[in-house]
Amino acid sequence: MRSHLLNDTTAEHYRRSVTEGVERVAAKLAATDRPFTGVTADDLAPCIDAIDLDRPLRDTTAALDELEDVYLRDAVYFHHPRYLAHLNCPVVIPAVLGEAVLSAVNSSLDTWDQSAGGTLIERKLIDWTAARIGLGPAADGVFTSGGTQSNLQALLLAREETKTEELTKLRVFASEVSHFSVQKSAKLLGLGPDAVVVVPVDHDKRMQTVALAHELERCAEAGLIPMAVVATAGTTDFGSIDPLPEIAGLCEQYGAWMHVDAAYGCGLLASRKYRHRIDGIDRADSVTVDYHKSFFQPVSSSAVLVRDAATLRHATYHAEYLNPRRMVTERIPNQVDKSLQTTRRFDALKLWMTLRVMGADGIGALFDEVCDLAAEGWKLLAADPRFDVVVEPSLSTLVFRYIPAAVTDPAEIDRANLYARKALFASGDAVVAGTKVSGRHYLKFTLLNPETTTADITAVLDLIAGHAEQYLGESLDRAC
Repeated sequence: MRSHLLNDTTAEHYRRSVTEGVERVAAKLAATDRPFTGVTADDLAPCIDAIDLDRPLRDTTAALDELEDVYLRDAVYFHHPRYLAHLNCPVVIPAVLGEAVLSAVNSSLDTWDQSAGGTLIERKLIDWTAARIGLGPAADGVFTSGGTQSNLQALLLAREETKTEELTKLRVFASEVSHFSVQKSAKLLGLGPDAVVVVPVDHDKRMQTVALAHELERCAEAGLIPMAVVATAGTTDFGSIDPLPEIAGLCEQYGAWMHVDAAYGCGLLASRKYRHRIDGIDRADSVTVDYHKSFFQPVSSSAVLVRDAATLRHATYHAEYLNPRRMVTERIPNQVDKSLQTTRRFDALKLWMTLRVMGADGIGALFDEVCDLAAEGWKLLAADPRFDVVVEPSLSTLVFRYIPAAVTDPAEIDRANLYARKALFASGDAVVAGTKVSGRHYLKFTLLNPETTTADITAVLDLIAGHAEQYLGESLDRAC
């Protein structure tokens, strides 16, 4: 079995195997004519359940043939222009190349003696991102597994910076459309059940700063501690961007840590056209960025940035076998000193390769394209009497609802929209997401593919309307 270990004697085997796998994927990408096959879990599960993992195939070609049947054939392909659902982006080739390199070399980014140059590359990218945000010369950060981990670490630092052990007094303020990880992080950090104060949003789904000011004042009057305000630069459901300068002013007034969840909106950091939409982000104490959303990177590629590097000490623990304290005085750079993780992939290499091949302007231009596309899509929806569209997009998300002319029962309209989404997914012709607005079911386009066109949007809207009308017609027949 040593023939399968990657080393100097198996380099040619490695080359052949990886090349065969790449050719399979390339052929699949070239032949894919829709984002999904429509397979169900009930259809696919027996195929996978029938595989005996204790009886290996012992042949790469045979394993790839099997993989075609259990994965590649039925995967959801984000590169297809009619994948319009979640915050999943098509990926750029330099990043995929970086993925191949980092997987083969297999550096672990916890300590210098496991990564060497990888440590310095990650630190350089953190400095680059912090500079793009405008956090100042004392800034620092670390790569993470995703926005949820980044938000958790940011709120951990905020909790520790309050310098209080009375956790029941701590309050975190976030808008009603902020990411669920804020609530989850509060629970993991041992805060009370009332710790997260939900702040209402305005018509554009942005945090109401008047309401935030009111809640901060109530907090102060009750003798509670405003631990943090989480402003969102790109909400998951609407792509809305909270008023960052006003929130920053309130955080300074009440002594609250300002965290900006820019997991989605971080693409604006590379934008020449729309960077102003996140003005005020430079006043944050911490920022979440997900390169695997709007920087077109493979999952996972994320980071948490902080204004003051010293605050990262709250995540620092020393182990004699790994990162003893003496290494600090010896100036040996260990990223585990800043991270919630120990063993950690060299995900930074993907962004490094992207910047070295395409440059920041190349990334920003792609993100600008999808923002422009969303603006065009909003115009189409606003002019189409079949649909109700919620807000004009700040990024690349459109939330809308099919409204039939002859039906007025909101519950029946809900069911028609749910049916349309499920039927579309089952057909494989397109993939769209769903959410709720004021208790009613809506549909959602998250546009992250520059290859998607207004013609694609129009075609998918027609498909949605057709499925909804089919459901309503069948419903009417059943009622009769």
